[in-house]
Amino acid sequence: MAPTTTTTETAALHVTEHSITVAAPPAAVYALVADVAEWPQVFGPTVHVEVLEEAPAEGGEQLLRIWAVAGDKVRTWTSRRVLDPAARSITFRQVVTAAPVAEMGGEWRIQELEDGTTRVTLLHDYRAVDGDPAAEELIEQAVDGNSRAELLALKNTAELGDAREELHFTFSDSETVFGAAGDVFAFLDRADLWPERLPHVARLDLTEDEAGIQHMDMDTASPDGSTHNTTSVRVCFEDRKVIVYKQLRVPVAMSGHTGRWVIESLGDGTVRATSWHTVTLDPGGVRTALGPEATLAEARALVRKALGTNSSTTLRHAKQFAEEVRAQS
Repeated sequence: MAPTTTTTETAALHVTEHSITVAAPPAAVYALVADVAEWPQVFGPTVHVEVLEEAPAEGGEQLLRIWAVAGDKVRTWTSRRVLDPAARSITFRQVVTAAPVAEMGGEWRIQELEDGTTRVTLLHDYRAVDGDPAAEELIEQAVDGNSRAELLALKNTAELGDAREELHFTFSDSETVFGAAGDVFAFLDRADLWPERLPHVARLDLTEDEAGIQHMDMDTASPDGSTHNTTSVRVCFEDRKVIVYKQLRVPVAMSGHTGRWVIESLGDGTVRATSWHTVTLDPGGVRTALGPEATLAEARALVRKALGTNSSTTLRHAKQFAEEVRAQS
């Protein structure tokens, strides 16, 4: 069943309600909504989430910073949310908004139905800056599109049940660099130069919504001479020497792919540069890409090799770049 929607309006406060029925236990559904670390992998619009503050006990409050795709841009805001595991509800309110939003909040409600399925209701209330009608329409479209996408993704993920453990995996590759963290970061940050610097990047178009938020459209060359296209969003934290990213268009065998580049000082004049990947496979896509007899173990091995080979190649070139910069200084 697709998500359903209700919209009302009171004194410039717009209220929307989206809901969906999920064939999974309410505890499992609530756990997915509560665990923000999983959001970029579960929810299509969510690029990255950081917990800024958190109560030590179960439930309580969290202060979150969220980066998400809204329309054709990445927007970021800070929200405070209150978790109530007993009632299986989570309320949220933006404390630092992003224009054109002046105010926004809402609630997740997770209810067990008599047949053992779960009803998920997602509420939003919002106001636009200065009550601008054009801004209100833009917000309404973003809230509606993202709410529908999030509920459908939550349903699809929750209904995988225990099978998700076999579909979901994380791995990393590292290089030790005898150079400066800033030079390694600069190489990874300037992805627009990758076609000149990396043998597996055939084409890459990079645009920025604002400094540090990048959109990438990349053609990657395979050893057999073929190319495949991916689009990604990256958030670059120069002060921390970290880049997080999410692929918005993924190869057919995957349903989700997120990652990060992390550069750490080792304290002896060297740095460790690490590429992390988190992947969720799509069982139907695996059969389409690899044949009806392909196993998930085979798909995991192939994805691990393909992604690891490309990221290791990038790390080696970043290492060479940073070490040459040090040698010339």
